Amino acid sequence: MNAILTRHRGIPAQDGAGVKLTRIVNQPSLPHQDPFLMLDEFRSDDPNDYIAGFPPHPHRGFVTLTYMLAGRMEHQDSVGNTGVVEAGGVQWMKAARGIIHAEMPKQEEGLMWGFQLWLNLPAKDKLSAAQWADHRAETIPQWHGDAVTVRVIAGTQTFDGEVVTGPVQQPEQHFQMLDVQFAAAGQWQQRGPTPQTRLGYVYQGEVWLNDQLLQRGELVRLAADADLTLRSEAQAGMLLLAAQPIGEPIVQYGPFVMNSHAEIEQAIRDYQAGRFTAT
Repeated sequence: MNAILTRHRGIPAQDGAGVKLTRIVNQPSLPHQDPFLMLDEFRSDDPNDYIAGFPPHPHRGFVTLTYMLAGRMEHQDSVGNTGVVEAGGVQWMKAARGIIHAEMPKQEEGLMWGFQLWLNLPAKDKLSAAQWADHRAETIPQWHGDAVTVRVIAGTQTFDGEVVTGPVQQPEQHFQMLDVQFAAAGQWQQRGPTPQTRLGYVYQGEVWLNDQLLQRGELVRLAADADLTLRSEAQAGMLLLAAQPIGEPIVQYGPFVMNSHAEIEQAIRDYQAGRFTAT
């Protein structure tokens, strides 16, 4: 069985107040991958590319997850939450029925490198209460093999018979996010099956996935029931994402993701009326 269904590369984009990034999911060659709405990578050591950050803006109907590899980003929102996510850390925000938040760099120089993932919510949860959490690097469980470290950011993963659970949980969606890091030549295997939507993204170096070589910047759609053997000959990194599709209509208008145009129009009215400040 060929584990790789299709291969894709992201496109240059800008978001926030002009932050330069690469849009990997939710672009012409790779639209929404239910329930994954968007995946962006931001990576630059030029402050002009990131210093303006993401000033206050609204969200409704989905979850955001920010994962930092380098740099520091501060979160503030309309329900009083604030926190700084640093290298290796994760910020998870369930926008649900509405929140206004800002993500601004807490540095004026140096490398800023990380990802933002948008995960859809089923209709029954879209108008639930907003939630937010920071998870520092030391709270992310890790499995160590020979020159390989697997960080369990979300969901669960079994290693040598032991189930390891990450701090981010969307149990009804069986959401899993792993960061597989190679310090040198090494190998790690993940057994199928997993939830139906399954993606992999190489963010550093080169990784052999079964018998196919993937290079930095490549995203692959993966067969749900395929066993994976990840191998690298040098330092490399790869994100693995998996989740159960929701199977409902997706209607997106910028930072609002609902199931119908009428719900989008209601979201706009609620935002304009200042209703995104209440939990």
